[in-house]
Amino acid sequence: MVTQHNREAPPYAIHVEGLTKSYGDHTAVDGVSFGVRPGTVTGFLGPNGAGKSTTMRMMVGLTPPTAGGCTVLGRTYRQLPEPGRHVGVLLDASAQHSGRTGREILTLGAMMMGLPAGRVDDVLGIVGLTPAEARRRTGDYSLGMRQRLGVGHALLGDPRVLILDEPANGLDPAGIHWMRGLLRDFADRGGSILLSSHLLREVEVIADELVVIGRGKIVVQGTKKDLLADAGTFVRAADDGALADALTGAGIAHSAAADGGFLTPESTERVSAAAAAAGVQVSELRAAGQTGLEDMFLRLTAGHSRDGAGAGGGTKGGGAAKGRTGRTKGGTGR
Repeated sequence: MVTQHNREAPPYAIHVEGLTKSYGDHTAVDGVSFGVRPGTVTGFLGPNGAGKSTTMRMMVGLTPPTAGGCTVLGRTYRQLPEPGRHVGVLLDASAQHSGRTGREILTLGAMMMGLPAGRVDDVLGIVGLTPAEARRRTGDYSLGMRQRLGVGHALLGDPRVLILDEPANGLDPAGIHWMRGLLRDFADRGGSILLSSHLLREVEVIADELVVIGRGKIVVQGTKKDLLADAGTFVRAADDGALADALTGAGIAHSAAADGGFLTPESTERVSAAAAAAGVQVSELRAAGQTGLEDMFLRLTAGHSRDGAGAGGGTKGGGAAKGRTGRTKGGTGR
């Protein structure tokens, strides 16, 4: 299993500073800065096209940045001797050679890192691939099996840092539960994880800190506890149309919540006063953090998605995430 890691590492195991990537007149990633501390799982969230994958590719030297940089354990990825022994990376499980078996892929990785052959069997056991499955060509694998193999390849060198893009894609509920335990154990032993995922419930369960990106820029970052505690207000009325008009009339930015009602960064007192002034009877009014990460994500990224509609179906009154850009809080297969 993962060995105990040294917690006397630099303050940030991963330090991203001003990362920027432009393609002609289009800026895909714009001055992104954040850090991942030893012993933590950091969720890296954003709508499709927000710049998450481009940022992660720049972090590991696959895409050259236009400006800025990233260090992992105090060095750029390319400066790390035998980087697989320091940083485990999974960016695209489907990129594995479809004509090779799972065992062959891990064996080649182990040879390149100078690892003993026995490490392959160790990793196959960790990720739950049977000997028979390891002998199959990866072109015959389910997506969930490819994800397990990809995670296994990231763990081969017993690294101190993991950078994972959508590692739970294709996993069934039991597989997701397994993944959660594996990553939590890695962090609890002092490892550092940057985790990009659309499975917001899983991120909410496992993450210690959050970084939310939209249209290439940081929308908000901080500890999960602090961000959820400061998530604004949720409000619902029997006539949501009248409520929306009341909020808009009062100049209160808001976005549609996942299950009806609205989310807004404003206080419950101001929302209540706006509804009362318009004669709208509110049926539910509470702190938005009680609804969890999904609603917070929808509220913060409303207006930041590439399709212009926002993750929560659009915004009223200018977008609920207004004024929060760059804000920091607190620092089915197997």
